[in-house]
Amino acid sequence: MARAPDPRGWTGLDDAAQNPEREASPTYPFVAHPPEYIARRLQEIGRDSAENLLLALTDDGCTLSNLSRFAESEEELRAMARTILARYGDSASFHTNVNKPGHVSGTLDFTSSGWAYSPLSVYSEDYGLIVVSDTEVGMFWNFADY
Repeated sequence: MARAPDPRGWTGLDDAAQNPEREASPTYPFVAHPPEYIARRLQEIGRDSAENLLLALTDDGCTLSNLSRFAESEEELRAMARTILARYGDSASFHTNVNKPGHVSGTLDFTSSGWAYSPLSVYSEDYGLIVVSDTEVGMFWNFADY
């Protein structure tokens, strides 16, 4: 989970990039867990759930309720999410530490009020999406500390 420059030169948002705590730990704000610890806390989800999750990550509550605050329409926001996911190709897999189980295995239900997550960082709440293709890994995350 250490940072690496984007291979395509895309700009990223990284509020912790200049944080002094990052000097001591290159993975900050993520905790350096062994791979088996992380694997137990991630679940694979489908592309549609990954699209919804990208949109939900814009809200500290990991919901879709904040989409109305954007100037863009919901369909425009969804098109943006599809563009981001498309960069990883059709064979990419999607993984998350969010648990909002849908009615079908590998789906997230953003209409339900209950949800859980398995934190992987120093913050009290963190939830995100990991996208894996044959050539790269992308991580999209939201951190909260209340």
